Amino acid sequence: MQNKLVDVEKAVELINDGDTVTLSGVSMVRAPMGFVREIIKAGKKDLYLIDREPGMDFDILIAAKAVKKVRVAMLGFELFGLALNFRKAVENKEIEWLEDTCGAITNALRAGASGMPFVVVKGVLGTDLVSIHEKEGTWKVIEDPFTGEKILAVKAINPDVAIIHVQKADKYGNASIEGSRFEDVYKAKGAKKVIITAEEIVDTEYFMKYPEKNTIPYFYVDAVVHMPKGAYPTACPNYYNPDYDEIRRYLAMCREGRVDEYIKEWIER
Repeated sequence: MQNKLVDVEKAVELINDGDTVTLSGVSMVRAPMGFVREIIKAGKKDLYLIDREPGMDFDILIAAKAVKKVRVAMLGFELFGLALNFRKAVENKEIEWLEDTCGAITNALRAGASGMPFVVVKGVLGTDLVSIHEKEGTWKVIEDPFTGEKILAVKAINPDVAIIHVQKADKYGNASIEGSRFEDVYKAKGAKKVIITAEEIVDTEYFMKYPEKNTIPYFYVDAVVHMPKGAYPTACPNYYNPDYDEIRRYLAMCREGRVDEYIKEWIER
């Protein structure tokens, strides 16, 4: 097996301007914030971000002018409300937004992970989203060959890059997610390139002793970065909770028009 442990600057080189990128976690849990900082530092541009329900990771990338397009079902901070920079950028037509649904995105990622070209879903027919996505080329109303009913075909999502923050990984890329996995296994299996950031680097013997903890096997992974506190200020289950004070400070500075000041300070920490 190949040693894939690299420094973060080397891992960031796997991302090209214009790539379709998906990030781990959901809202304020296990977002790869440490790696997001490095994306901004590297000056990546025109990214197409896709996820079901992201939060600060997407919002700060948008504020840093690294994003061209976003496809999400929701982008927000849970009890703190919607993502301010996302909303502002959409309203000012600074980025494109393809609105989606939780079920459609989850199943599209699952299809991508399974090597299927599309997946069928129910429950969205009759909404304006159908015509929007048919124009985009991501959904299509088809006929169920068994019943003749109308059903929605959702094109598989295969991101260029998936960035997944985990609690433990070895140098070969075996990775353990503790707590809810969300769509992260689908993302890793379906993406063209996978970057793992980890709180801890463990010996491979850990996965030999606890094979059930090998959430993402090494053969899906292109790079591993040791990144303690890599999800901060979002949570990393069994390691730390969300820092609500820091998140409030970020949102306050966004409201005050000082997000550039926050980003500069954050990058220089």
